[in-house]
Amino acid sequence: MPGAINHLCDSREPEAVSEMFGAIAPRYDLANHILSCGCDFYWRNRAAEIVAGWEPKQIIDLATGTGDLALLLQRKVTGVNLTGADFSNKMLAIAKEKGLAQTVFADILRLPFPNDSFDCITIAFGLRNVQDWPAALGEMLRVLQRGGHLLILEFSLPQSSVLRAMYRFYLHHCLPLIGSALTKKKNAYDYLGESIERFPNGEDMVGLIKRSGFAHACVQPLTGGIVSIYTAEKT
Repeated sequence: MPGAINHLCDSREPEAVSEMFGAIAPRYDLANHILSCGCDFYWRNRAAEIVAGWEPKQIIDLATGTGDLALLLQRKVTGVNLTGADFSNKMLAIAKEKGLAQTVFADILRLPFPNDSFDCITIAFGLRNVQDWPAALGEMLRVLQRGGHLLILEFSLPQSSVLRAMYRFYLHHCLPLIGSALTKKKNAYDYLGESIERFPNGEDMVGLIKRSGFAHACVQPLTGGIVSIYTAEKT
């Protein structure tokens, strides 16, 4: 029942979001590449370059999905022990098939790791789907070591009023139709636009990260602000 799923996803209930992403898993990568016009390769590559510069040894990639960012980090970061975590087994199965060495089924709000387990946490296009953003950031802070780094790659809204209007038209009128043609799951792409509109942008997100206990939080807009990279540290 698409209407019922949309209603649940409006409140980001974990079971509904997991079910929705599981349903589109087989064509998720193809849809991402087409809907972003290939820009998703650039976005993830920029994120991986930043992480590689930190030279981490223990990375957890949360909401890893089909593993695209994690696999890139696996190649770019020398000597890293990397784990991809997600709460969709269907997504994790594809990530494993693609070569992601370590995966774990996990809910971001209840991570199954001790305090101070990782020196780097990454999450790409996943935080906005979580039911409680401050609680999720709090869990990330808990499992991150002091001196460790956080990187969030997420959709945002352009600052330019003209670009924002064009992007919103694409987001709400074009993207759901193309996504539906590719995956047969239009509700998932209606939800995508709604979730992007609802998620904090730019300095609002930086403020949320800081209030969650992280230091040195900053934002780097990409592609006119359609996507943003947020970075921070645990001190």
